Amino acid sequence: MATDHIIWQAEPKLTRPVLLAGFTGWNDAGDASSAALRTMIESWGAEALGEINPQLFTDFATVRPQVKLDEDKRRSIVWPTVGIWSASLPGTDVILVLGPEPALQWRLFTEQIVGLAEGFGATMAITLGALLADVPHSRPVPLIGTATDDSLIDRFELQRSEYEGPTGIVGVLHDALQEAGLATASLWAAVPGYASQIPSPKAAMALVERACSMIGTPAPLSKLALGAAEYDSQVAALIGDDDDMVEYLSRLEQITDDNSEDDLSSVEPIDPDSLVQEVEQFLRDRGTD
Repeated sequence: MATDHIIWQAEPKLTRPVLLAGFTGWNDAGDASSAALRTMIESWGAEALGEINPQLFTDFATVRPQVKLDEDKRRSIVWPTVGIWSASLPGTDVILVLGPEPALQWRLFTEQIVGLAEGFGATMAITLGALLADVPHSRPVPLIGTATDDSLIDRFELQRSEYEGPTGIVGVLHDALQEAGLATASLWAAVPGYASQIPSPKAAMALVERACSMIGTPAPLSKLALGAAEYDSQVAALIGDDDDMVEYLSRLEQITDDNSEDDLSSVEPIDPDSLVQEVEQFLRDRGTD
């Protein structure tokens, strides 16, 4: 598989690495998946391996380049690229991919990542994503892990995805990697829809913890843990003066508690169908559109 559009910056020697990937945009509610990848890259001191040339894949009218000034006030343009990093960790080597979701030529784009995985002999790929949902910020983050490979489902207690509908680059990438014969898993954190404008280090922390448990390496959580406490305060302040939102949150908490296992300290997926039905009934009872 070709990697013609990767601009290489290093040639590390990696042993059977795991590929970790996430993208900003449609798949990144609350900036959770991008924050999770960025935390791992920074905490692990990952080496820049290369970047995917953005010229063929990015709509620069949507994802704008940035103007930067150096110490002498000289201007330069920083282009929005999908970066690639590598790190050797206790337990495994990893390749990390992070950047904006491409707007154009998704098949050609995914060929670059498939070629990257094949070139380094990757054994597994894990993508990180986050979505908006009717979940309370005051409870553990619902995290859903899916796969189509039976061995991964059994080994990591994942679910078999039965989703049908619109997808982003994460779904397209999974399809391409699976066609190439690579086992893949997808981790999704649920972010409260009523706090969509607030970045969620709490959801990012859940993604980092689960991904690291799957690849068998310690999770770098300290920085995100500090932000998680502040996040709870920010969201509480956002809804504190809105009686309707306070009542709505109380109802979500009750639904979540009713659908949770006895041990709420663990991050477990909730029953989305049950939750949606309960919330819809609550809104109907209030006469809310």
